Amino acid sequence: MSSPWTDPAWRAEFRRGFLDMMPAFPGILAWGLVTGVAMVKSGMPVPYALLMTALAYAGSAQLASLPLIAAAAPVGVIGLTALVTNLRFVIYAAAIRTWLWTYSARRRALIGYLTGDFSFVLFMARIGREGAFPHRDAWLLGTTVANWVAWQGSSVLGIVAAAFIPTEWGLQFAGTLALVALVVPLCRQRAGAAGALAAGVVAMIGHAWPFKSGLLAGVVVGIVVATFVDETTTTPVA
Repeated sequence: MSSPWTDPAWRAEFRRGFLDMMPAFPGILAWGLVTGVAMVKSGMPVPYALLMTALAYAGSAQLASLPLIAAAAPVGVIGLTALVTNLRFVIYAAAIRTWLWTYSARRRALIGYLTGDFSFVLFMARIGREGAFPHRDAWLLGTTVANWVAWQGSSVLGIVAAAFIPTEWGLQFAGTLALVALVVPLCRQRAGAAGALAAGVVAMIGHAWPFKSGLLAGVVVGIVVATFVDETTTTPVA
């Protein structure tokens, strides 16, 4: 079977996907930088931080795990926290499977590994506008590669520069703002709004629980509530 790179139309969609991800770069760069800084500031040696960002490729799971690692929490608790924090990717996979099942398992595995929050949102938005557009695997792969490059570059920069970046610069707050661009559009759907509200309330109630388990409980409750609401209605809030 010939490589898709030999098809000019496929390459054009890949380039379009890469460029379509560019507007999200400020958010990706800010969040990656915050994650890189946070890993080193938590006491993790630089080589381990570099290894973690290369293998994990999951900012929210990394940040959720760092306080537990610093507190010497049981390995099982750390693993469960990271797993639950990233359960949303199971939902993402189920949502995009319908549009990618005709492609090879190897291509789907690559796209699945590289797909992040921003690329998922962009892909579903384009699917909503155009349906099953041609070479959608190329376009999605273009967005995910762009996301990966931006994330790894900013994470490594944050890791290397952590010793020179004062905490009072408020990079954690910048990272939080970076996620607003992702959260707000999702909250236009009743499921997203309900899940975010439920997760926020539970996380606030459990903020003083040991091992940051309030965050874990908030994630679980948010996913359950969002899934339940999604099964009953998909009507936009606004």
